[in-house]
Amino acid sequence: MKKIITLFLLTAGMYACNNGSTDAKTEPKAEEKTEAKPEVKETTKADPTDSPEFQKGLELVKNSDCNTCHKVDEKVIGPPFRDVANKYPNNDATIDSLAHKIINGGSGHWGSIAMAAHKDLSVDDAKAIAKYVLLLKNN
Repeated sequence: MKKIITLFLLTAGMYACNNGSTDAKTEPKAEEKTEAKPEVKETTKADPTDSPEFQKGLELVKNSDCNTCHKVDEKVIGPPFRDVANKYPNNDATIDSLAHKIINGGSGHWGSIAMAAHKDLSVDDAKAIAKYVLLLKNN
């Protein structure tokens, strides 16, 4: 009888120590077994810095006076480019509007300090800068 009780206590102790184990060797319960599903990769947006539009706009900004008043994430005189990107949707109407604002200057949307006009900038280059800025949007 002592052997049976000892065997029972050892078995119960082993069961208690293994209960809830996350050991990979354990088989899932019948209701947990499912067909193997193909791994679904999370869809991520492409890195905007790889796009030709981003690169063109970045180059235009580097070769202009934009960085005198704007930084990507830091307010200087004008708003950070990322704040502009987060405020406006990335669509053709916004690109046209921002390009117009870049060429003609203006004030009132970001405070009382006026943005200088860039009359020598082509419409295509102003649109490229606007596209670059809008690609900085936080996702």
